[in-house]
Amino acid sequence: MLMDDQEESQNVEDVRGSSGGGFRPIHGVGLGTIAIALIGGWIFGVSPLQILSLLSGGASSSVQTSPAQPMRAPVADDAQAKFVSQVLRSTETVWTTAFQEIGRSYEDPKLRLFRDSYPTACGEGEAAAGPFYCPNDRIVYLDLGFFDLMTQQLGAPGQFAHAYVIAHEVGHHVQNLLGVLGKVDAQRQRGGDAQSNALSVRLELQADCFAGVWATRSQREQGWRLESGDIESALNAASQIGDDTLQRRSRGTVVPESFTHGTSAQRVSWFKRGVESGTIDGCDTFAAAQL
Repeated sequence: MLMDDQEESQNVEDVRGSSGGGFRPIHGVGLGTIAIALIGGWIFGVSPLQILSLLSGGASSSVQTSPAQPMRAPVADDAQAKFVSQVLRSTETVWTTAFQEIGRSYEDPKLRLFRDSYPTACGEGEAAAGPFYCPNDRIVYLDLGFFDLMTQQLGAPGQFAHAYVIAHEVGHHVQNLLGVLGKVDAQRQRGGDAQSNALSVRLELQADCFAGVWATRSQREQGWRLESGDIESALNAASQIGDDTLQRRSRGTVVPESFTHGTSAQRVSWFKRGVESGTIDGCDTFAAAQL
């Protein structure tokens, strides 16, 4: 993935070195929660899906505490932070145009780099939970160490796989702006566990699809270049974090009614749909009879 000459976003905030107060559960939305689920399953012998069900969920009314240090832009020679900033900028450009096509205005999210833990409007952000989007403050939270975990533990190396993670989290921001997150949260509160899990699956698959929309439109509109194996690396990342794959790793069996993120095949399929359609309407997982 070659983005050397691409613009950088002005919406990346670096709070590495800052830390928050006491622990509060995260109630954000994100692909990254699979990290703590997978590791927790290996260490404690607990199904990752049980951990995912605790970490996933709708918006929270938690109050954000004041950061320990002021926000700042990443330092100029931080290559990883620069890459994140370039990817975020590319999402801003794509979604601004995509929203204009449907008569809406896009509002850029912030992306906050943190280390270990940090207070958010959705609870205490923990590095072990991976990247996530908090709808309450409209910020994507990312500990760059998660990229190492993707490479070393999840078998998903490569810059494009990392970019997919960012695009997925921004996909949750798109859902927030479109009102999807609010509707899903309201339905979850009225339904039982099975309905809540089913809604979570559709939510996550739509974010995967939106990541595909970003991928196809960004390279076409902004001129950066995919290298051989890039798409495969993103598809591999999606497949490694399917609910069925995580369950087989932890317990050897699959329990579909406990799924919260979708199967590996579903995640790959909806990412591909986003790549092929390049549109918001092409990612309506909630209207799909078959996922």
